[in-house]
Amino acid sequence: MLRNLKFLPLILLLLGCSGASKSNTESMASRQLDFDAFGEYWYQGKAELNSYTLEQYRYGEKREGEAVLIFVTEDFSREKQVKLDNPQANEQDAQKVLKLNLTKKFVTGIYPYSMMLSVFTPVYDAVPAVKVTASSQEWCGHTFTQLNRQGGKYNAQLRSYFEKESDQQLTLDAMPEDNLWTLLRLDPKQIATGDIKLIPALLDQRMTHEKLEEEDAIIQIVAAADSMGGFAAQDLNVLEVKYKDYPRVLRIFYTSAFPYEIAGWEEIRTNRNGEKETSRATRKAKLITDYWRKNSTTDEPLRQNLKLD
Repeated sequence: MLRNLKFLPLILLLLGCSGASKSNTESMASRQLDFDAFGEYWYQGKAELNSYTLEQYRYGEKREGEAVLIFVTEDFSREKQVKLDNPQANEQDAQKVLKLNLTKKFVTGIYPYSMMLSVFTPVYDAVPAVKVTASSQEWCGHTFTQLNRQGGKYNAQLRSYFEKESDQQLTLDAMPEDNLWTLLRLDPKQIATGDIKLIPALLDQRMTHEKLEEEDAIIQIVAAADSMGGFAAQDLNVLEVKYKDYPRVLRIFYTSAFPYEIAGWEEIRTNRNGEKETSRATRKAKLITDYWRKNSTTDEPLRQNLKLD
């Protein structure tokens, strides 16, 4: 099957152009990727699972926790922007995406936090993520944010139990910072460096309760100075996002060669008093598996392979 992968981008592009919904159309060029290498790794019918030791600042103190990054390709509906149950039944609506599910779990005092981010980025169409969602649950309540890309912009919905936020609907005209994770895994060359407008990370916005809006940022990619997550410094690059007015810096440490594995990351927040808080995640383990089929009690030992509590 893999020997036919070189024809897949053209086939899917032709299907996609004929099946794009009128409400969702925008000018779409094709991505320039090494699709042979991409297909060998990402079209195995399995996901890449990564576990991380998490140091997360909350309420002015560093908390110990765990993070998980799950990357997998799947068929997505152009029209509904949801996972297709039967893509063969409507090939014109099918769009191949690289999906990220990121989870963070940590405890603040007596009560736990559980946070999750999902990003859906087209593999063949050179457009940003078509959908981003984020949720946060803790004993005070829970919140949910969703971005849907339509007509080149994002329709945003925010649902919160905080009175000052409440329910919001707005339109944002910038790329989500969260899209950088999946673009990096496709190919770091897909990421434009220099000055750019971004929608700051949705999970960060859930922690700070800053207004959800576009912010000016600078993106750069440099060689890593230190080792991380079992990788030597000479094998790593760093993707850095630094905002001009929003008090946040993101650094993602990734391998400089395909498949651009993520060794860890840092999120730096400058408080109003000028003090900096650095939250950090360092990779513990990696597992390639069809995890959605590993749902029996006999599969629970696989969590030990990921070094998960």
